[in-house]
Order: sequence, then structure tokens, then C-alpha cells
Amino acid sequence: MWGQRNKGDRIAAHFEKHAHRIDKARSERFDERGWLDRFLLALPRQAHILDLGCGGGEPIDRYLIDAGHSLTGVDLAERMIALARTRFPANRWLQADMRKTAMDRAFDGVIAWDSLYHLEPEDQRDMLTRAAGWLEPDGTILFTTAPPHEEERIDGVHHAGLDAAATRALFAELRLTEIAHAPDDIATGGRAIWLARKLV
Repeated sequence: MWGQRNKGDRIAAHFEKHAHRIDKARSERFDERGWLDRFLLALPRQAHILDLGCGGGEPIDRYLIDAGHSLTGVDLAERMIALARTRFPANRWLQADMRKTAMDRAFDGVIAWDSLYHLEPEDQRDMLTRAAGWLEPDGTILFTTAPPHEEERIDGVHHAGLDAAATRALFAELRLTEIAHAPDDIATGGRAIWLARKLV
């Protein structure tokens, strides 16, 4: 979904080719609901949320929209964005490389669920820096740095995630404070998950 040549192009092609199968599988599972509830507790009413690697908007964005929030979603896969636009036309959906796109506003919350670990390691760090820059003061970010165990063997799609020490060091640089971290969350299939808030 995030398109450089070589591995980046293979990732984009994978999600474009298998968009409907991936979307159907995502729609049938909602393991992340507990983390989304924790994320929502930190947000104001009618918050503006940015979803990086939003796919077709199911199930995460539907859950957030149903809770009364406004979404801006970014994804490189044209078919994925088309699904999100069809489902939620009142919200904003951008077909773009998250590493290169510009934002014209700040957000109360940012989500990058199952998206950062598709990037090269150096791009993961840069993308977290960009995401923190898009947060309002006291804004909240929820992201994953490792895929569920059953997906780790998909060739050419996943890269090594940032380890805990590197992530916490980056938090210090970006004025993010850790709220919660699960290095191997069994409830979500073994993902490494982070919830953090931007200091005022």
C-alpha cells in the first residue's frame, strides 16, 4: 500500500490484487475492538481521526464513525479506497502513499493498525515522526509494530518492526508518553501494540 519500487511495489500490488478477499477477511474479525475502546476513551466528542493504511474502512473506521467521530483515511490501494468511499461517503478518503502525503489539519487521534510493519524499518521511524506531527496537543495514537503470527510468513509483505527500546526512544524525541503496550497481544493474534499520547 505504500509504493516504492521493489518491495514497496510488491506490497501495493498485493493489496490491489487481493483487495476484496482481504476486505472480506477483515470484516469477519474484530479482534482490535478492546484497543479501540481504550483509544476512544482518550478522545474528545466528535473527534477528527486519521487512519493510516485504512483499507476499505472495515471494521475499524465503521466502529469509529458509529461512535460519532470524523475520519480521514489514507491508503495506496485504489480498490481499498473505493470501498471506503462507497461505504462512508461523508468522510474523507485519500489514495496516497502515507510517507509522502500532506495533511491540511491536525487530528485528535491517529491510528496505524497493521500498516507500519509493511514499511522498511527506516520508513517506520519516519512515519511515526510524521504521525506525531499530525497530532493535536494531548492527541492519542494507536499503532502496531508487528503483525499477527499467522501473517508473518507472507513473503514480501512484512518487514521487521521497531523494537520496544527503539520505539520508546522515539517517543522521547517526539514528546509522546506511553499509555499502554502489549509486545505479543494474544487477543489480537500476537500483534505488538502501542497506545500513546502527545504531551501538551
